[in-house]
Amino acid sequence: MNAAQNRYDLRKDADGSWAVYDIFTGQTVEVNGIPQDGLDIQIADDLVDLLNLEYINRRKGSTH
Repeated sequence: MNAAQNRYDLRKDADGSWAVYDIFTGQTVEVNGIPQDGLDIQIADDLVDLLNLEYINRRKGSTH
């Protein structure tokens, strides 16, 4: 995945858990109204990959 096309990334919180955030706004991502913080690294990393893929597909107009 081209990092220049990404919108989402990981941020390590003070307690050692991870959050997914929007690199354009700096805000923690919410999915179905639930902030995506306090996550295990693997779950957060998988979510970043999924959200970035969805974002790239939306920009290309290939989301169904």
